[in-house]
Amino acid sequence: MQKGLPLRLFNLSKRTIHPNERPLSVRIRKADIRSRVKGDLRVEFSGTGLTSYAGLELLIRYFRATGFNRLVRGHLSELGLRSDAGLVGMVRLLLGLLVVGGRRVSHVDYLRGDPLVSRFCGLRRLPSGRTLGRWLSQFTESMVNQLRVLNAEVVSRVLRCLPVRTLTLDVDGTVISTGQTVERAFRGFNPHHRKVPSYYPITACLAETGHILRVKNRSGNVHDGHASLTFLGDLFRQVRDTLGSGFRLRFRMDGAFFNDAVLRLLEGRGACYAIKIPFWRWLDLQGKIRDRRRWRRVAFGIAAFEERLHLAPWDRTLRVVIYRKRVHHRSIKNYQLDLFDPADGYFEYSAVATNLSYDPRRLWYFMCGRGTHEKTIGELESGLAFDSIPSRHYGANSAWQQLVVLAHNLLTNFQIETGARLRSRSRKHTAMYLLRTVQTLRFKLFCRAGEVVRPNGTTVLRLQKNSEAQNLFLQVTHALRKAA
Repeated sequence: MQKGLPLRLFNLSKRTIHPNERPLSVRIRKADIRSRVKGDLRVEFSGTGLTSYAGLELLIRYFRATGFNRLVRGHLSELGLRSDAGLVGMVRLLLGLLVVGGRRVSHVDYLRGDPLVSRFCGLRRLPSGRTLGRWLSQFTESMVNQLRVLNAEVVSRVLRCLPVRTLTLDVDGTVISTGQTVERAFRGFNPHHRKVPSYYPITACLAETGHILRVKNRSGNVHDGHASLTFLGDLFRQVRDTLGSGFRLRFRMDGAFFNDAVLRLLEGRGACYAIKIPFWRWLDLQGKIRDRRRWRRVAFGIAAFEERLHLAPWDRTLRVVIYRKRVHHRSIKNYQLDLFDPADGYFEYSAVATNLSYDPRRLWYFMCGRGTHEKTIGELESGLAFDSIPSRHYGANSAWQQLVVLAHNLLTNFQIETGARLRSRSRKHTAMYLLRTVQTLRFKLFCRAGEVVRPNGTTVLRLQKNSEAQNLFLQVTHALRKAA
């Protein structure tokens, strides 16, 4: 034995390991990791209680705890919608179809025989995709408005319990391409498919939680300048009727909403706003930028200055903050390079009109938070089939959009009320909670294989033993008991 070496190094193999002590790491043999696949499995189709959507049981418990069926009957029972499956069954079937990943009404045929889907809808026999399409075609504008009222109540139940009294609303429109024969679909602002008829729905997203407060389907040939006035007025009434007058509202909008009528409406209702300003020639923002010599740095690569802009045609004076961002490449769509010719590089310019008391730095980050609305719309379209057109009927397509938004809001409520973690507050005023996307919820929670069995006469849902999935199920189950 060499001198100076401790004796314990040579006795590691003989040392006894206590049962609670973590053993030394040992490399696993490759033979214990790899497995050979030499042939095809024999495939059999059985109706013995197998399910691909075991996680729907958690949503069933959540709907029962929150009285969702009662809400549906209270708002939609007087509409006269005809169906053998019943009003609640049809609504829950469409919501279940969206939650598990269906994008068309015809996809309901692939859910037949799944015991958890039948249990979620409360139906022994699922209707066909044609039946769902005919049911949606019964919706008129007044019926769609009742779906909006149902959405508003679902959202307000959670918002009333939040520790906030200032709500940040992002309002914007989005384009949905349709077929050539879809009712009330016209050519309009559709930059990626210019000659394709489209819808142009407008949405109001609550930045603090990610809820969609309101959505309205519109033809594709409208502009947000004047067409949004009715929507904004209805939005103010919805907040007042469902949340009361104890909330302060502030709006973030793009340049399409920069309009005298919109500004007067917001100021008349006592709301704060921050709206992007288009570079119209009569505003002469280019001249103010050319004459400016000193810019105040507000962030990395961002500089700004303030102006009091008098608009004679509108007989008003606005506080305007103009920003410039240095870019190191000539952008294809950067039309501003033709308007400005800086000698020391290229810049992208933007301007914001606001009645908030934020300084230019805080206002810059506040406006950057509008990006979360774009992400929410993207999730609605890619995750919940908001951009699908189930029918040629305008009322059916509008009802589909309301049901997609209802599914999104219910999943948001579900996460908030079952233990979603709070995030640190951001200068961009984005979501307060760390919420999973619908794709992540499907993978981790809803689309889990299981089997419904009846040992000793008791119905049991069996899932594969997986520590991560088991912990998540138990965590949500415990939170549901507390919420109930």
